Amino acid sequence: MKVVIADDEPLARERLRNLLADQPGVEVVAEAVDGQHALHACAEFSPDLVLLDIAMPGIDGLEAARHLAAFEPRPAVVFCTAYDAHALSAFEAEAIDYLVKPVRAERLAAALDRVRTFAAGREKAGQAAPGQRRSHLCARLRGSLRLIPIEDVHYLHAEEKYVIVHHARGEDLIEESLKSLEDEFGERFVRIHRNCLVARHEITELKRTADGHVQAVLRHGKQPLEVSRRCVAGLRETLKHL
Repeated sequence: MKVVIADDEPLARERLRNLLADQPGVEVVAEAVDGQHALHACAEFSPDLVLLDIAMPGIDGLEAARHLAAFEPRPAVVFCTAYDAHALSAFEAEAIDYLVKPVRAERLAAALDRVRTFAAGREKAGQAAPGQRRSHLCARLRGSLRLIPIEDVHYLHAEEKYVIVHHARGEDLIEESLKSLEDEFGERFVRIHRNCLVARHEITELKRTADGHVQAVLRHGKQPLEVSRRCVAGLRETLKHL
C-alpha cells in the first residue's frame, strides 16, 4: 500500500511515518505540508491512501479531498486532525476514516484495514460533496497537475468529454462536465450557450451581429462569444443586476 502523508506539522508527519513503519506492506511514498503539495504528490505517485490533516494553510484537507475524488485511480482518504468538530465534513468528503491526534497505533491499523476493504471494491470517482465549493479547479498535465484559482477563470467551454478552462494564465483541459461545474459554481458563472459558462463579471456587453446573432463581449476575451437564443433573455436580466 502506497501512502502520502499531508500535514503542516513536522512532528505529526514523523509520528505517522513511525507508526506506518510498523505496518507490513505499507510504503510512504511522499510527504506534503499542505493540500496543494498533497495533490501534486498524488498526481506523481498515485498512492492507495492519503493521510490528510484538515487545518492546513492554503488548500486545506477538506478541499484537497474533494479534488482527490476526481482522480483516477482514486486514492482512499483518511483524515488525521486534532479537532473532532470536523468529523461530519470529513465524511461528507467521502473519507474512509477519521483519526483524532495524537493518532494511536491500533486506530491507524483499523483505518488501514478499512482502506484495504475500500481498495477491494473501489468504484469510480464521485463529485464534490453537495454544498461544498472548491476554490480551485484541477487540470491534470502528464502526471502532474495545475491548480487554477476560480477567481482567475474567465469562461468554461465544453468540447467533447473535456471542458476547456480559459483563465488569466492561458487555457487548460479538465475532465469534468459543464453541468457539474454549473451546479457547483452557479453563483459565479452564467450559462450563455449549451456548451459555455462565463464568469458574470467578465461580461461587459451584449451586441447583435449583422446576421441577427447575439454575442457576449468579455472583459478579457480575445473575441466575443456566441449567445444562444434560449439564453439571451435570462442573460440580459442577469446583466441588469451586475
